[in-house]
Amino acid sequence: MTAVMREVRAALLAGGLGERLGRLTDESCKPLVPYAGSCRLVDFSMANVARSGIPEVVVMSHHRERNLISHLLRSWEGRDGLHVHLGPHEELLSRATTNRRAGLPDDLDLPARAPELGTADALVANGEWVFASGCTDVLILHADHVYAFDYEPMLRAHREAGADATIGVQCIERRFVSLFGMVEVDERQAVQRLVEKPAEPTSDLVFTAFCLFRADVLREVLGTLAAQSLDSWRHDISRDVLPFMIANGLAVRAFQVGGYWADIGTVERYHLGHLELVTAPSVLPQDRVPVTLPGRRPARAHGDRILAADPLPAQACISESVVYPGCIIEPGAQIQRSVLLPGARVRAGASVRDTVVLAGESVTQEKSGLAALL
Repeated sequence: MTAVMREVRAALLAGGLGERLGRLTDESCKPLVPYAGSCRLVDFSMANVARSGIPEVVVMSHHRERNLISHLLRSWEGRDGLHVHLGPHEELLSRATTNRRAGLPDDLDLPARAPELGTADALVANGEWVFASGCTDVLILHADHVYAFDYEPMLRAHREAGADATIGVQCIERRFVSLFGMVEVDERQAVQRLVEKPAEPTSDLVFTAFCLFRADVLREVLGTLAAQSLDSWRHDISRDVLPFMIANGLAVRAFQVGGYWADIGTVERYHLGHLELVTAPSVLPQDRVPVTLPGRRPARAHGDRILAADPLPAQACISESVVYPGCIIEPGAQIQRSVLLPGARVRAGASVRDTVVLAGESVTQEKSGLAALL
C-alpha cells in the first residue's frame, strides 16, 4: 500500500434493486449476480480497491443486503489489508463477533432502514462513515461494473491537477453514447458538461461512473443540494452533484480509462458481456478476473471458445459459452452462445442457444433467446 492511497476511502454503491436484470435477480441482489465464470459482479470493484491499496471501503447496501454483506466479509475482509466497513451495521457486527471473515452470524438481525432515493442520497445517509476522519479523498464506485483497474494513477492526476472531482471517462462509438452519461471536455481535460442519456450526443466520451472527490468538497456540495430542496433534485451523483459542481465553477477533471470497461445493467448486456469474454478473451484476461465462487476454482478457456471451471463432457456439443461451476451437461446436449449459471442442468438431447440458463434451472427440450428472462 502506498502512502498516497492510505488517504482514500472507497464508497461502494450496492443498494439498487437491479430490476433491469429481470429474472437474474429473482433470488439475489444485483451485486451478487455471478459473472465471468468465477465471481460475482461486485467483486470487480472490490478487487480494484484491494489491488490499488485502498485501506477501507464503506458498503452502502440495502436491498437483500444480508447475503451481500456475508459475501463481502468472507471474500474481501482483510485481503491486501482491506477493511470492509458496513456503515450502519458496523457496530452491530463488531458486538456480535470477532471473526468478521465468517460473515454475518445467523442469529444477527439487521435493522430495517428507510429506502434511499438515489446515489447521492445514499452518500448522505452514510455520511457519518464515508466522511469519517482519516481520508482526504472519496472514491465512488458501483457494484455492477466489470473492469480491472488501479486507481493510483487516477488519484495522482487528481491531486496534481488540484481537482475538486475527477471522473473516469472512456471513448465509445457515438451511436451508443445515449445509453450512458455523455461527457464534454476541453483541451486540458476539464469537464464542461455531463449529460445523462442525451437524445443527440455531441461527444463520444462517456462517464464510467467511478470518480474521485475531495472529501470536504463533496460533503459541502451534498449539504448545499439537500438544503435547497429543489424540485429538480433527483438525489443522483451524475444528474445532480457533478452538474452542480461544473455549473458552479468547481474543478471537475476527466481521466481517460483505457482497457475493458462494461456497465452490466440489463439482461442483454449481461449475456453479451459473457460472450465478449469467450469470443475476444483478450478484452479482459482471465487472470484479471476475481475468483470468489464456492470452490474457488478459476474459470479457464477450453476449445471452441468455452469458459468453464469444471471439466466438460466430451459427448456434448458446446461452443462460445460460459459454464459455471456445478452445472450438469448430459451427453447429447447442444449449447451455443449461452451462459449456464451455477447448478444449471441441460438434459440429453436438449438445445440451448443465445440465452442464459438460471441457477438450478433444468432444460429438457429447447431454450433460446432472452425474452423469458426479462
